Amino acid sequence: MSEPDVGRAPRATASDVLAAQARLRRHLDVTPMHYAERFGCWLKLENLQRTGSYKVRGALNALMAARERGDDRTVITASAGNHAQGMAWAAYRLGVPAITVMPKNAPATKVAGVAHWGATVRLHGETYDEAKAFAAELAAQNGFRLLSAFDDVDVIAGQGTVGLEIASVLMPDVVIVPIGGGGLASGVALALKSQGVRIVGAQVEGVDAMARVLRGDHSPFSPVATLADGVRVKDPGLLTRALLADLLDDVVIVREAELRETLVRLALEEHVIAEGAGALALAAGRRVAGKRKVAVVSGGNVDAGVLAQLLSDVRPRPPRKPRRRLRETATEVPAIAAFAPAAHMATPRRRNDLAASAPSGGGEPRLRRATAARIERTPHEIPEDLPA
Repeated sequence: MSEPDVGRAPRATASDVLAAQARLRRHLDVTPMHYAERFGCWLKLENLQRTGSYKVRGALNALMAARERGDDRTVITASAGNHAQGMAWAAYRLGVPAITVMPKNAPATKVAGVAHWGATVRLHGETYDEAKAFAAELAAQNGFRLLSAFDDVDVIAGQGTVGLEIASVLMPDVVIVPIGGGGLASGVALALKSQGVRIVGAQVEGVDAMARVLRGDHSPFSPVATLADGVRVKDPGLLTRALLADLLDDVVIVREAELRETLVRLALEEHVIAEGAGALALAAGRRVAGKRKVAVVSGGNVDAGVLAQLLSDVRPRPPRKPRRRLRETATEVPAIAAFAPAAHMATPRRRNDLAASAPSGGGEPRLRRATAARIERTPHEIPEDLPA
């Protein structure tokens, strides 16, 4: 935990999320919701957020909260790309000097995005955890403020504003959230869990550090290479694991092949460009039941070369044809009646319809006459029974 957090509450609360919403509403627009009919799921399109991911929420909230506390030190952070871009944009808007440490294999799109907003970029290590260790070393040597990408009260609260925006549009049964370090899932759970919404996490097979920790498995773990580089975390946060242990309902583990197919289907069928981590929640949504499901598309910063290769290599299965739902009648017509002439067949009526058509003075209800028999007047004829 960084120095400014000493003496603060050890875990974020729903009040922190509401305070973050008040700070951010002047700077960030509400991202849209989109119903993906072929997936049967709502999408929260955080790929359309500033800098292309939800990460700018937590970064901006953390910098604004620090300024309120009088902390104006240079900020340094480690990130696989999206958090670095979010912090670079927030630091540019607030006039705060910022340094980002990114793995050497970070996507070129994300590295360019960080440099565009004027932050200093340092490439170090092959994984996020190696970059994080180097950032901590630089912070200790130079007195910088070390801002975690997910294990920070203000960052968690900022990410939780995603959940508040979802609830302002519709009240879902379940929200599916990708999990790396756990900041987004923790924030969304704080925002929605008290309203009876189920929170389900999504992770990739072999990159499921949080799921292992929540099961009580603390054995050494090295995440495998994955398309979802944004959630490739070796050690999940301490604050986030404590929150998710209380608030998370389930974790769905997705195979790499499922993730790739979902990303391609998103692009071809829904015209939504998502990065690997951005398509993760929707890939997990196939195994989650709910009438009103919402999957968070967490980011869209995918390299053009990677996307082109996926579109060339992956051949998704054709979507299932929609089934038309027909209203069922209360009485089935016998099969033998199908051979009778149509003119002699009367359509069965439901009991409620017959009761509604009964005369007010009592007696048996009568079936309506055929349409051809009812049309006895033309628009050009004047009825003789009209009052003078």
